[in-house]
Amino acid sequence: MDNKKEEYVRFQRANYIVTNLEKSLKLYCNVLGMINQYEADAPNDSYSYDVFEIEKTNKIRWAVLGTPEQIRIMALTEIKDGKVKPIPNPKRCAIVIEVGNVDRIVQEAKVLGCHIHREDELVTHDGRIGREVGIVDFDGNLIVIYHIPKKTN
Repeated sequence: MDNKKEEYVRFQRANYIVTNLEKSLKLYCNVLGMINQYEADAPNDSYSYDVFEIEKTNKIRWAVLGTPEQIRIMALTEIKDGKVKPIPNPKRCAIVIEVGNVDRIVQEAKVLGCHIHREDELVTHDGRIGREVGIVDFDGNLIVIYHIPKKTN
């Protein structure tokens, strides 16, 4: 039997650490349009303590988010009463989300108090032109939203 045939790769989800899950859900769900598909307290022996190097004295809670077309693609792990150091620059990761209404999202994220980077023109590898904007959430996590209008001929 060929072991290569049994190997595969499938991207499951991104995960951001946050310090206030309720506040973060306002951005990720109410503004960005994700759906909170699952929310729970983590067990005391959760692997998240190890991989994120979270002190076991901190309680953690998570929410797993999706969209109507994509299930469980994003997780937010809250460190309850946790203090997290600011994320250093340059940012080391970002989630990139295609959206239908850049202006609404930017305005609502700004009202929530998120840092909004300047808008830029997006030119894809195949020549399509759109818009992109970086948004930094309450804990320094980077979100890049973009929109490429559909061509109408």
